Amino acid sequence: MKKIIALTAALAAAASLSFTAYAADTADVYVTIANGSLELAQEKITVTDTDGDGALTINDALYSAHEEKYEGGAAAGYATAETEYGLSLSKLWGVENGSAYGYYLNNASAWSLTDSVKDGDYLNAYAFTDLTGWSDTYTWFDVNTAVTAENAELTLTLSAAGFDEAYNPVTLPVENAVITVNGEKTEFATDADGKVTIALAAGDYVVSAVSDTQTLVPPVCKVTVNAETPENDGATEAPATGNSAGTAVIVCGAALLTAAIAAKGKK
Repeated sequence: MKKIIALTAALAAAASLSFTAYAADTADVYVTIANGSLELAQEKITVTDTDGDGALTINDALYSAHEEKYEGGAAAGYATAETEYGLSLSKLWGVENGSAYGYYLNNASAWSLTDSVKDGDYLNAYAFTDLTGWSDTYTWFDVNTAVTAENAELTLTLSAAGFDEAYNPVTLPVENAVITVNGEKTEFATDADGKVTIALAAGDYVVSAVSDTQTLVPPVCKVTVNAETPENDGATEAPATGNSAGTAVIVCGAALLTAAIAAKGKK
């Protein structure tokens, strides 16, 4: 019996070591970084255990993103420090603003830089731009990516993170946000329910939004529009992974918008 118990313990220890090694391997995470404007938009980053703590974390993902995409690497653009709140950001994409940063994992507020990440996660980090009123508002579309056919409608929701009078987190529609496509403003804006309808030509697009009345952390929807063929004539594929938040409608647009739908979404 003692031999059986010893063998069982040894196997359990070996399994634990094997799991730890697997967990600290790599993960592909889609990273967005903003400083008023988008610096990275859902870039696919291969995350490794950069700090050697045996886990893949938000810190590892941001460090890896700077190593891959920031000129001079993480040494030039990224830094953390131990504070009374634990591991905290002190530089993001070259911006040092007194630890005024935010980060969301899969459009949910993260607890800390040591939160774990996994394959397929979406990580959005930003530096605050309003350093007096702290009005920067995190916003997101209800899907992160979508594939559609040329000129076909695609429905999305634009929402913002907020708080009620008791400081409980709530999700709010974003009104009067101007839709941008590949960094360019369009003539289309969300209504009181966050709704807007625009259209795209064939191509790949980064769709975001800006506002004259709110300090928005730029949302991102990456859209692939396939040229019309007899096989996909007008068909729209179901949007890819995303977080639902209401019923607002956005159809991601291109620089040239079709006149046929112009009446639906103009301000």
